[in-house]
Amino acid sequence: MDVNSNPLFKNLKIRKLSKKDAKQYNELFRYAFQVTISELNSLGWKEDEIQRTKSPIIENADVFGWFDEKKLVSQICVYSMEMNIHNELYKIGGVTGVATYPEYSGMGLMHSLMIKSLENMRKNGQYFSVLCPYSIPFYRKKGWEIISDTMEYKIKDTQLPKKHNVEGMVERVPDNSEDIKIVHDKFFLQRHGVLKRNELEWNEYWKWESDDVITAVYYNKKDEPTGYIVYYLENEIFKIKELVYLNIEAYYGIWNYITNHFSMINEVRGYNYTNDPISFFLEDGDILETIKPNVMGRIVDFEQFIKKYPFKSISIHNNLHFQISDPMLECNNGDFEVYWDKEGDIHVEKRDGYDEENDGELVKTNIQTLSALFMSYKTASYLKNAERIEASKKAIRILEEIIPSEQPYFSDYF
Repeated sequence: MDVNSNPLFKNLKIRKLSKKDAKQYNELFRYAFQVTISELNSLGWKEDEIQRTKSPIIENADVFGWFDEKKLVSQICVYSMEMNIHNELYKIGGVTGVATYPEYSGMGLMHSLMIKSLENMRKNGQYFSVLCPYSIPFYRKKGWEIISDTMEYKIKDTQLPKKHNVEGMVERVPDNSEDIKIVHDKFFLQRHGVLKRNELEWNEYWKWESDDVITAVYYNKKDEPTGYIVYYLENEIFKIKELVYLNIEAYYGIWNYITNHFSMINEVRGYNYTNDPISFFLEDGDILETIKPNVMGRIVDFEQFIKKYPFKSISIHNNLHFQISDPMLECNNGDFEVYWDKEGDIHVEKRDGYDEENDGELVKTNIQTLSALFMSYKTASYLKNAERIEASKKAIRILEEIIPSEQPYFSDYF
């Protein structure tokens, strides 16, 4: 149902939220995601603390909502973030707080809010968007696609890896240690798909953690931080929230530290975001590993995204012609010619149609499939076999030659 055609809701108006709307934003968020006061209290939160926490978010993010007179009834929040996409820094929009009161659902309110937020991202130079989905089918219809997985693993105490000789050591540190931030800043620069964690991202990272979370840092022989681990000890289980390392020495050093808990635990549970099974690392690799979609992404402006994209191989013979459909943004609908000149500079031009004789190799698909492709979550061959891309063998070969192969690492939640 179109909100504009419904006379029962003639008082509905859309506007950007401000600090004075923080209480209503929080109330709608809690209602939609079923976060109770008792749950918040169990984590040490107080009602006034929740509102104070949300206020700076609203001040530093783009939050749009539908209001029925003065009552907020539907909302969407977009964080301004930065992501490493194949070693190129991209400004992106992190979508969160997507919620509508049930009595206002089915009216197209969220669809219009998403269009407005995407247009605002495009205006702000945020040519890619990410979100942690509550419904994959819903967001696929809006142009987002899965771009990263979480791999959960369970290791028995008897399967813990043998120790490796390392020259450094692990020390437990406060969760606000600058050394953790130093490691992640360097990690961000070397891994595709990682978010740069500024103050907002770190606040989101720690927001729902209880007081018994433990953090430890690996220091090399020069006393430089080169890795860290965030974990819990509960019911004889070592629960790893995140394990970040800059080199193999730090990786071995942190696993030595985990193995040192052998007498205290009977199992290790953790998460891997690289889509690379940890079983290969273990002498006894007969462990349980479970893959689950973690985050969805979306190209906001195809032309600008591609102009900045770090292709691994270019050639004047690699011209491509994309026919794209996008359910939300008209700027991405239609025909785009992508080619390189003799100097190696990329050109993206929107065309009226496809000329088989003069244009590049044809690739027909939608914006969500292109998002998975250019984030290297899935290869061109895979997507063609899955009938998500219509293209010739030559076009598929070109795509696989020019798109980097490293899959995304995304460990944040917001």
